[in-house]
Amino acid sequence: MSYNLLKGKKGIIFGALDEKSIAWKIAARAHEEGAVFTLSNTPVALRFGEINKLAEQCNAEIIPADATSVHDIEHVFNRSMEIMGGKVDFILHSIGMSLNVRKHRDYDDLDYDFFQKTIDISALSFHKMLQVAKKLDAINEWGSVLALSYIAAQRTLVGYNDMADAKALLESIARSFGYIYGREKFIRVNTISQSPTRTTAGSGIKGIDGLLDFTERMAPLGNATADECADFSIVMFSDLSRKVTMQNIYHDGGFSSMAMSQKAMTQYNKCLDEEEPA
Repeated sequence: MSYNLLKGKKGIIFGALDEKSIAWKIAARAHEEGAVFTLSNTPVALRFGEINKLAEQCNAEIIPADATSVHDIEHVFNRSMEIMGGKVDFILHSIGMSLNVRKHRDYDDLDYDFFQKTIDISALSFHKMLQVAKKLDAINEWGSVLALSYIAAQRTLVGYNDMADAKALLESIARSFGYIYGREKFIRVNTISQSPTRTTAGSGIKGIDGLLDFTERMAPLGNATADECADFSIVMFSDLSRKVTMQNIYHDGGFSSMAMSQKAMTQYNKCLDEEEPA
């Protein structure tokens, strides 16, 4: 159901890859809600993803860019404003990658060149987008900038590795830039800490099935899906959230506030019973 929450609004969506990606879901919902926008991802992702299908569905132009390159980001903003005839109203940063995770390097045995790439791609790219946008005066007053985060920024999750450090920096950037952008331009900057989600990248994480089962048992409302994250993101882009800024908002069914649920305890006790000798 469409409510026209983004009617007349313009935006840029970074990071849509395929139908499993949250950015893809957000783009589809933004289109349904009346927004016009451009799409951007790396040239490699454009070759291996399905973004052309999304672009056709949403009547959006794709602008290839390396999100770690200030020059490329400047091109995305300038080209987007040229296409849409003016400043934008919302931006989505849905970018993250760790070669240490992909190569199964443990946190106490990181490759530091990989680590720097993790930080640059997953967090500094967000600062670069915000800094470029501010210098170009590319966002309308009361605009909304959103980045996708994860609870590993605050709590240790085995296997999340250096991506946890990147997410912590991502959230800090949102707060620091949110103050400056809010004070000077009335532009809000927030992060959404989403439930573990079976995206293309998420599906490749070791132990994802167990993690999804655990968080589903722990969260009173259950895990938030990619579609539900898209719905919430639309609210954050809309005028309904005009005074929300510098926040990391947990969109996780209540998981972040839990210590132990009855469902999780029941399963834990079953495991203990199974270990007892006959």
